[in-house]
Amino acid sequence: MDNFFDKIKSNPIIAAIDDLDRLDEMLNSPCQVLFLLTGNIFNLKEIASRIKSRGKSLYIAIDFIDGFSKDTWGLEYIVKKIRPDGIITAKENLVKLSKDLGAFTILRLYIMDSKSLDAGLESIKSTRPNAVEILPGIMPKIIDMIAEHAKVPIIASGLITDEEDVINVLNSGAIAISSSNEDILNL
Repeated sequence: MDNFFDKIKSNPIIAAIDDLDRLDEMLNSPCQVLFLLTGNIFNLKEIASRIKSRGKSLYIAIDFIDGFSKDTWGLEYIVKKIRPDGIITAKENLVKLSKDLGAFTILRLYIMDSKSLDAGLESIKSTRPNAVEILPGIMPKIIDMIAEHAKVPIIASGLITDEEDVINVLNSGAIAISSSNEDILNL
């Protein structure tokens, strides 16, 4: 866990890999933490190896990995055989399973309205993830409110387009932002 927070402290920008054609670009960015939002059962081990060989931390968004069952066995395979630094998921049952397997776990929350905000706060309370990723990340007031109520580190993702957005989000209580935007990655 310290590894995540230490790397975020030195650079609060996380590279979100949503296109494997851009993997080299992400590996060459100054980002020390990478969120893998794509891949499949056949290429996951190779991707993980490339990222780890560069000394970067890998957090796998298992909801987006093709070919893996989103159950205990699929999650256990990823945690024990691929050995990422952590797991990202929007599924409460997988947050709990991931934590039971000893993995650093990030709960991904999509906040679209006050109902999803309330449900998200309940989900944080019931699952107690190591961190929470909020989408869209361009909501400083909401991030501040979640950080205050949930007492869990917040990562903001989505629709963050420039340096001003990054500063506003980090000043609102987020500890990091996740982006695939090349301009953001190189701030």
